[in-house]
Amino acid sequence: MKRIAVLASGNGSNLEAILTAIERGEIQNARVTLVISDQEKAYALVRAEKHGIPRALFRKEDYPDRESYDRALLALLQANQIDLVVLAGFMRLLSPVMVEAFRNRMMNIHPSLLPAFPGRRGVADALAYGVKVTGCTVHFVDEGMDSGPIILQEALAIREDDTVESLTERIHRLEHRLYPKAIDLWVRGKIRFEGRRCYIEQAETGAPERLG
Repeated sequence: MKRIAVLASGNGSNLEAILTAIERGEIQNARVTLVISDQEKAYALVRAEKHGIPRALFRKEDYPDRESYDRALLALLQANQIDLVVLAGFMRLLSPVMVEAFRNRMMNIHPSLLPAFPGRRGVADALAYGVKVTGCTVHFVDEGMDSGPIILQEALAIREDDTVESLTERIHRLEHRLYPKAIDLWVRGKIRFEGRRCYIEQAETGAPERLG
């Protein structure tokens, strides 16, 4: 049974989608055993409490620098024997200390088709640029900003009347489907690497299919 920790700073809708997928059997042999937030009022912590999942609060102001923050966070993850770290709206760039400890075992989801529009304003930047298609990306976390190996992507056409709010809502619906799928692939050991490219092994043929 794989042990998953979810790190979230806000509402936690992707956390809820992951928990629902586990309950439905769409992700098997895994469970969320820890939810961590850097925001005391994050609703993700309320969701965790409702599901009976242990919670932890890591406020940046309680640590002198990013590395000491990450070392304390890493110690908690290791003490809880976490296999996979899932970032779900966690608004902190993690240091190399964390990245190296969970290399190819830490995922993030981003509301654009990376490498286009990284950073916190992915939806707004896509609208401002005038692209006709955007979407979301699940990727492994590396030392950069939304720059790790891509696992899965899904595209979404931008409507003429889309606002940041309406587009964000529609992208969230994609995320809630795509993130559990990526987690399930990892749990089942279906993701393979060639350089920075990710592939999925096909059960029928044993041949890899490139994901991103």
